[in-house]
Amino acid sequence: MISEQELLTKWRSLPQDKQQEVLKFVEFMQLKTTAKKPPLGERLREIRSKIVASGKPLLNADEIEKELADRRGGIQGRQE
Repeated sequence: MISEQELLTKWRSLPQDKQQEVLKFVEFMQLKTTAKKPPLGERLREIRSKIVASGKPLLNADEIEKELADRRGGIQGRQE
């Protein structure tokens, strides 16, 4: 394992712009490890619950396909 002193020595040998990149990366890693996001499935269920509670109807499979086709520039042949 690399010591703090060795890491600091290597960091100091970098140009200032690269030191900033390292700092940004370390901050990103901190956020990534400290952020406790619920699993994707749980988040999707929460979103669905909010939509249902709002009274807005959910799209059915055909409506979803049409929405996607509209966004992609027209009806595409369905692949099954």
